[in-house]
Amino acid sequence: MTTPVPETRFAAVPNILVLGATGPTGRHIVSQAVSRGYDVTLLVRSPEKAANMKGVKIVVGDARDEKVLRQAVKGRDAVISALGTPASPFREVTLLSTATRALVSAMKAEHVSRLVAITGMGAGDSAGHGGFLFDKLIFPLLLRKVYADKNRQEAILKGSDLDWTIVRPSVLNNKPARTTIQTLTNLNQFRGGSISRENVAAFVLDQVTTDRWLHKLPLITG
Repeated sequence: MTTPVPETRFAAVPNILVLGATGPTGRHIVSQAVSRGYDVTLLVRSPEKAANMKGVKIVVGDARDEKVLRQAVKGRDAVISALGTPASPFREVTLLSTATRALVSAMKAEHVSRLVAITGMGAGDSAGHGGFLFDKLIFPLLLRKVYADKNRQEAILKGSDLDWTIVRPSVLNNKPARTTIQTLTNLNQFRGGSISRENVAAFVLDQVTTDRWLHKLPLITG
């Protein structure tokens, strides 16, 4: 799926860094960014996982390492964070907040301001809007500790002086992209939903070149 580049905040083709690029949503972000003609750099821990990704530059390292992040961020126009972590019913989760804290510091040091980060439905004030199955079973049994870290991640971003947008997808699926999606900030009437990873990738990439959702936390759903 290729989406036309909207009115841009950059004078040239965006030069972006993608974190979480080898995850299921990250892969869609990378492929669509390359299709749009973006200059794409990936930060990956395991380069073999990115071996089939064409048209990209690769930096190898841990997303929690500020020194590596500075190397990866240097000279970029924007950063996309698609970092994720598996369900963790019992063990505390710190990856997302630790990596985000290091990323914010690295971006400030390298004078890169635009950051688009994916968290999820259930983070912050979107908690309790996932529908019965998600809110009563999946969230408390499998995702409570993951979302505690997503909340810390969002707080770090909102407390920074970066040009951030936080994207909260509803439940992700691997279906083909829909022609239109809903983008919500008022969740009073919203109770659950799902969205294609392809749609999420397109929406996230659109935010790189526009300020439409600057300093906002849109929830997107199919």
